Amino acid sequence: MNRPIYLDCHATTPVDDRVLAAMLPYFTEHFGNASSVGHAYGWEAEAAIAQAREILANAIGATPEEIIFTSGATEANNLAIKGVAESYFSRGKHIITLQTEHNAVLDPCRYLESLGFEITFLPVQADGLMDLVTLEKALRDDTILVSVMAANNEIGVLQPLAEIGALCHDWRCQAPKDRNILFHTDAAQAIGKIPLNVEAMKIDLMSLTAHKVYGAKGIGALYVRRRNPRVQLAAQLHGGGQERGLRAGTLSTPLIVGLGKAVEIALQEMPSESERINRLRDRMWQSLQTLDGVYLNGHATQRLSGNLNVSVENVDGQALLLALQPAIAVSSGSACTSAKIAPSHVLQALGLTDSLAYASLRFGIGRFNTEEECDRAVHCVINAIQSLRDR
Repeated sequence: MNRPIYLDCHATTPVDDRVLAAMLPYFTEHFGNASSVGHAYGWEAEAAIAQAREILANAIGATPEEIIFTSGATEANNLAIKGVAESYFSRGKHIITLQTEHNAVLDPCRYLESLGFEITFLPVQADGLMDLVTLEKALRDDTILVSVMAANNEIGVLQPLAEIGALCHDWRCQAPKDRNILFHTDAAQAIGKIPLNVEAMKIDLMSLTAHKVYGAKGIGALYVRRRNPRVQLAAQLHGGGQERGLRAGTLSTPLIVGLGKAVEIALQEMPSESERINRLRDRMWQSLQTLDGVYLNGHATQRLSGNLNVSVENVDGQALLLALQPAIAVSSGSACTSAKIAPSHVLQALGLTDSLAYASLRFGIGRFNTEEECDRAVHCVINAIQSLRDR
């Protein structure tokens, strides 16, 4: 039996063969622990990790010492948000984020809320973009952190990072520099797909992951600004003192090498890949619009090239997903929450009714999808919708 057409690249991407080839030697002959500083096996691992660290730093305009390796973006988000809260609570206990953030941001914020921090969950506009005026009005003397994701994992919307960074750091510019509000962004979906520069965008903390950019699952990183003004973080894992004391634990050399290679390839191929994938997405959306009652979720153009999120009127969402099996692998929302009964909190924040939020499809188009696959997939979706409506 043919495998389903995979169109769920926001959940995870397949590992690129070039990434796998780069990782394999560090599972076998170069298996040393980077903390073993007394022999060649450790030096090999240390050098490979240093190279990956430099690739990541160059990709976002950082310096290598500002890159802290983690198990993924979820851990990076927790380290950023809770680490800032513990370090800066004497200055203030107010944090701002968006209602449409990934649960890896929302849940740490809710946890801090239970400890006495005040969290402002800002609404978004109907197209998923935040309102900068609303953000500016929400900033306070006791605000210590603003956390806004670069690219939404469900609707692909790209938030205005540079403008947010400017608001955080230029707010009440007459105040001393140490009163600047820290800016964190979850860039798990954005790395390798859109240009990112922490200096130009005035970003203090940035969470990254490998498995959205054709690397392996289980590895990510957190950028932590060390240049002036330097960001202070409280470690969330303690033990061996790795990663400058911010993240204890033996580093996974193969996965880190893979992360570096994945980002290196993505940056090299970003212009041509984005253009090709954007054409595929627009082609699918054009075909879907031949049906009545199919609506695009999120801003039409300010979104990831590979994201197409639609809601379908007069169709049961669960029945639609089942009707697409086993032909297509798509989702109705975040892979981290799709097993839950509740409709997508992201689509609800856009103002969708529960019925439209339930009856949504998220297509994540990626590097290895072809035009023929996308045509077959959208044909299958149209047939399924028509069949369900005819019942």
